[in-house]
Amino acid sequence: MLNGIFILAELPGGVGERIREINERYDPKLSRSKPPHITLAGSSGLGPIPPSVDVEEIRKALEPIARDTRPITLSFHPPQRFMQTNIIVLPVDAYGPLRILHDRIATSGLPFTRARYTFSPHVTLSLYQSLGAEATRELLKTRIPEPFVINAIQVYHTRDPQPSRKLLELPLTGEPEKA
Repeated sequence: MLNGIFILAELPGGVGERIREINERYDPKLSRSKPPHITLAGSSGLGPIPPSVDVEEIRKALEPIARDTRPITLSFHPPQRFMQTNIIVLPVDAYGPLRILHDRIATSGLPFTRARYTFSPHVTLSLYQSLGAEATRELLKTRIPEPFVINAIQVYHTRDPQPSRKLLELPLTGEPEKA
């Protein structure tokens, strides 16, 4: 049973809605667990924060990072199977501003448990559902080419099989660089 605190970047607007529709079609349990998101801490790169850590301690560590981080524009790469599993994901670039945000979270002073995977940012299309060959082929053809902007980070307490609970949301408010 998983019990820990995750740091996410929920997907905005139309992109989030499209991912939710895909989740509802191919993995209804996933569509009910959390909003469509990219995990910054909890599964890849950094494990979850122990549930014993106080929300105010998390806020104190993350607020300066969110305040100094500008909204991040991302685009999805073609879907793939995640790390030799049957999980289907849409990866995003693991370098640039998203990596910097991840690394700043990693060095924030918060305690993290051991991660299962190296940092590989993505949005999950299918996690819990065992897909047949036809559904897998359909998902692997999914393309969402339009860029989207991450403008906040969210902190969730995850206690499977119970629904996750949002503890905190912090806007990314860093100033654009001046020319």
